[in-house]
Amino acid sequence: MHGLARSGGSQELLHWVSGRADGWAGLLGGDGTVLHGVARAPGSSAVGSSAIAAEGARELTALGARSLSFDRDGRTALFYSLDAPPDVPAPVLAVVGRRPLPEGLSTLLADAALPLALCWAAETVERKRRRVDLAESRGREAVLHLLMTGQLSIAHQVAGALKPSLPDPVRVCVVECAGRDRDEVARICADLSGGRSWIVRCPVYARHLILIVPARPGQADGRLGPQVASVVDDCVVGISEDLTLADTATAYRQAFHALAVARGLPERHAHFGSAPELALVTGAEGARWADALLAPLLAHVPRRGQDPGSQELAATLASWLAFSSHATEHLKIHRNTLAARLRLIGELLGMDLNKVADQSALDLALCIRATPALPRPAPRQAGAASEAVRSLDGILRLPAVRAWAAQQLQPLGAPVAGGSADPHTTLRTWLEHEAQLGPAAAALRISVPGVRKRLTRLETVLQRSLLRTPSARYDLWLAFRALDLTGPG
Repeated sequence: MHGLARSGGSQELLHWVSGRADGWAGLLGGDGTVLHGVARAPGSSAVGSSAIAAEGARELTALGARSLSFDRDGRTALFYSLDAPPDVPAPVLAVVGRRPLPEGLSTLLADAALPLALCWAAETVERKRRRVDLAESRGREAVLHLLMTGQLSIAHQVAGALKPSLPDPVRVCVVECAGRDRDEVARICADLSGGRSWIVRCPVYARHLILIVPARPGQADGRLGPQVASVVDDCVVGISEDLTLADTATAYRQAFHALAVARGLPERHAHFGSAPELALVTGAEGARWADALLAPLLAHVPRRGQDPGSQELAATLASWLAFSSHATEHLKIHRNTLAARLRLIGELLGMDLNKVADQSALDLALCIRATPALPRPAPRQAGAASEAVRSLDGILRLPAVRAWAAQQLQPLGAPVAGGSADPHTTLRTWLEHEAQLGPAAAALRISVPGVRKRLTRLETVLQRSLLRTPSARYDLWLAFRALDLTGPG
């Protein structure tokens, strides 16, 4: 019995007891609720056993007795009230078997009561710990969501109940745990940072941890990413630049892109390559364009109270652009709910959300609106979304945007005319076919694995993630479009 208790807990003990009784064994609450029930050989003899056990558990509790037995429908039921910690309701051990019960069963159950009580108490404590851990994990996830959507004030209020406090400025690390349990890696990260980092289990990718690290040069936190990669031998780490807490969403995207590069490096960690954000480059003209493009969405008033409002729709759009179908895990909504919201957003904006061109425009507009450093000029005149979309070309013709585009594509080198293996050709073909591998492979006349290998190699060249969301596809589409509009010079 003690060996079973150590290896399998109450479930294995009950399984053993049910076999010795040739019947049904279980633990019940005082109100008759079956907490665990086991019948080693289920059959006609076990039918109704749980109902008999529930009746006996209620009667034992009402009498305040320690044990009870009775016969019912050709079966004998034995009940023992187990000991429990002061703050835990005492469970009832019940055994129901055919008459006559095996000889010595009563003595065996009395002996089994103590290890069962100890197992149940330990399992109760473990369940409470897991509930607390889940509540804390969900709380941290909620704070991350608030930071990603720019709601800093609410994020600080929610984070006040958790430790540590939110740092500012920050550096974000994305840790990909390949072999080890993510909870174990989270504990290692907490130890390495001395408890100063904000650690969140990614709601989208089951193997990812998101670390929000204080950006303080000279302290141990600044080396946290490389330290994690050196200590945990089967993880990969992407590290962002140092940014303000308000730019947490940008820092996360940077760390995610750096993660794509780190997968191909022997040291298994990489920092995000320094590059300006297009949202900062567009200036006041970009802010005016973004306001006009998103105006129908932000002005939306739902017809019913339970329908999503403008802010919820905007958050849904941002999550979907960042995580594609994984937005359901990020937002904790059903895929049908996501699809319905996206249809409504497309109707409000008059845009086709299946097109990379429209996705790129919306991603840029949302990034501009989330950039507090940009001036917020009064719009010249409210126009239709279609007019705002057409004016995107005007934004992309700005000299600063053209310089940004050239810098984005510089790692690819000069285009090779007529070369199907040319990186420019591969990327353009992939984007022209809505970033779908199958159609792009057919257009390039190579296999789907061949396209995937090319894009994987280009992730290292560009130091950006292409195949996994958040992807650099939007920036690349905008960069190609800007150079097409302004010419190669």
